[in-house]
Amino acid sequence: MSEDQGASNNERVLAAARDDNEDLLLEIFGQGNFDINCQDGLGNTPLHNAVLHGSTDVLEHILSHEDCDVDPINRIDKATPLHLAVQIQHTELRLHIFDSLLEAGADTSIKDKNGETVIDLLPTDDTKLRALIRKHQAKTSVSRDDVASDGEGEEGSGSGSDE
Repeated sequence: MSEDQGASNNERVLAAARDDNEDLLLEIFGQGNFDINCQDGLGNTPLHNAVLHGSTDVLEHILSHEDCDVDPINRIDKATPLHLAVQIQHTELRLHIFDSLLEAGADTSIKDKNGETVIDLLPTDDTKLRALIRKHQAKTSVSRDDVASDGEGEEGSGSGSDE
């Protein structure tokens, strides 16, 4: 490979997310030598780009990458991908992307530069998304440590018994 090969893999992964180019993204994943959390000049990561451009094909691949930060904050608006997802006009696309981000562990309590969480930014008539967020918050408020386990052979079962 020559030194003047063009765009770096970080630039290419940002572009793949922006253009919903699953083939390019998978090629870069195969090559390695990239940062899944790299940022463009505005501080947007590939995840921000995928959300901004409704790139659903690459979104799942990005979220499944073991090093993916699901709550990166960009420079201009101090927005996470969830903050950007709220702005998606197409209702079903917004719901799909939100669901994917929440399933990946995105935090609904992070505030943007205006001190607003994603709940503050939600359209008032989006009852489906509000219900999805409430369900996610309820699920995450009960952490695994709070749930009693009856699994045999597990350390720290909390029973205080060795039998």
